[in-house]
Amino acid sequence: MRTPHALIATTVSAAALAATVVAPAPAAAVDAAPAPGAYYVQSATTGLNAAAGSGAVEQHGPRGNEDHQQWNLRADGTLEIADSPGTCLGRTGDRAATVACASPDARWEIAPAGADRFTLTVPGTDRRFTVVPKPPGGGHPAPLAVGAGTGDLAAWYLTPVDPVTRPMPPQGQRTLDQVTFLTAHNAYANGADGGFAPPFVDLFPNQTRGIERQLADGVRGFMLDIHQTPDGAILCHNSCTLVRRPVALWVDLQRIVDFLRAHPDQFVTVFLEDYVDPGVLRAELDRVQGLPEVLYRPDRTGVRENGWPTLGQLTAAGQRLLIFTDHSRAADRAAGLTRDTYGVMYQREWTVENHWSMGPGVGASDWSCYSRWDDAGTPVPLTRTEPGFRPLFVMNHFRDAAVSSTAGTDNSKLADRARRFCLPAARKKPNYLAVDRYDLGSPAAAVADLNTYTYP
Repeated sequence: MRTPHALIATTVSAAALAATVVAPAPAAAVDAAPAPGAYYVQSATTGLNAAAGSGAVEQHGPRGNEDHQQWNLRADGTLEIADSPGTCLGRTGDRAATVACASPDARWEIAPAGADRFTLTVPGTDRRFTVVPKPPGGGHPAPLAVGAGTGDLAAWYLTPVDPVTRPMPPQGQRTLDQVTFLTAHNAYANGADGGFAPPFVDLFPNQTRGIERQLADGVRGFMLDIHQTPDGAILCHNSCTLVRRPVALWVDLQRIVDFLRAHPDQFVTVFLEDYVDPGVLRAELDRVQGLPEVLYRPDRTGVRENGWPTLGQLTAAGQRLLIFTDHSRAADRAAGLTRDTYGVMYQREWTVENHWSMGPGVGASDWSCYSRWDDAGTPVPLTRTEPGFRPLFVMNHFRDAAVSSTAGTDNSKLADRARRFCLPAARKKPNYLAVDRYDLGSPAAAVADLNTYTYP
C-alpha cells in the first residue's frame, strides 16, 4: 500500500465508557515568553519549521538538527541559529531573513497567543513574522515573511529541542494517546498467509511472517490494503490482478479478533488503505465472528470532548479493536453510506500521520517528518490538536520498496528518528511505529523506549 493502518473493542454501553473517560493532562499555562533555550520555530498553520539557508528563512519539513532548523532563544528576544553563532532570525523589508544578531532587525517581541502559541512582532509595530497566504489552488509558499499577519498564519510554536518528559503511568492508567504500538506496514504482504502481489512484485514482501505470528511477536498495529473484487474486500498490493491465493480481509480480521478474545488485556489497531465501496466493506465485517463485542467506537464515547480513555477502561469495557479507513467521508456520503455507521473511523478525523516514504529501497534516506496530508485543500499538520483532544500519531518509517538489508538498518535507527525528528515535529509522541520487516533491526526496542515516558 502507499501508506497503511488499526486497534481496540465493546462490552459495556457507550454511555458507561464515556462517563469514565478522562481528559489528558493540560499543557502548562503559558502567560509569558518561554525561557531562553534551544527551540524549533514551528508554524501553527503548516506544522513546518523555520529553516535558515543562504540568507533566507523558509518553512521546511522538520529535520531535527539538520537543515539549520534549531534556534537559540536569547534573553534579549533574538533567535540565534544554533549551528551559526552570531546569526539570527530577522528581516529584510517584508522578507524573513538571517541577519547579524547585533542588528536591530534581529529583535522580536515574543508574546503568547494562546494554546501554547506565540507571535513574533517587530518592536514598536504591528508587523509580524508570518507564513504567506496560499494562492488559489496551491499550498503556502516556502519563503516566510514579515507583515500584517493575522490568526494562525502569524502564530508559532516554540517547541523545545530537549523537551521535559514525565514517567509513564502504570499500565492500566495510561491513556491511549500515551502509548506506542509496534505496527507492521503492509502486514498482509508477507507471503506466509497467501499471495499479495503479481509475480516478481511478490519477491519483495514487506513482512515475512503471517498475521498470527505477528500478533504473537507483539505487533499491535496492522496496515492493510483492501481492493474490491467479486469475492469482496481482498488484501492485495495495488491490484489483485494475477495475484495467486490472496487473503480476504475478513480472514485476517478474524485472526485478530480470535487473538483478542484469547488475550483480554491486549489492544490492536487496524489501518485500512481502502479501495472498496462502503457496502462491500460492511458485508466483509459482518463475516467476522465476535467483532461487535471487541470493536471500539471513539465517536460514541466522548473522546473528542474529553480525550482518550485509559487502557484499563478499555479493558474493562472489552473494547480492544480500533479500525481506521483512509477513505473520504465526503465520497461515502455521495455513495449514501458512511463507514463510521458500522464502526470504521475516518483516519483523518482521529489521527495525524507523517509522509509514508523515506525514499527508494536502497541508498540514502530522508528523515524529515512532515504530514502525509499536506495537500492544498484540507491540510492536516502533524501538530494538530483540539481542546481536550489529541489525535493519535502514526509514524511511518519505511521506504518505497521493502529491501531486507535496508529495512534492518532503518529499523535500528527508529528510536533516534522518533526522538530527534518526529516527536518534536508533531509535538506529540508517536503512537504507532510503522515499519517494514519488523523482525529486523529491533524496532520493538524503540517501542519499549517510547513506552517509558509521556510527552509533553
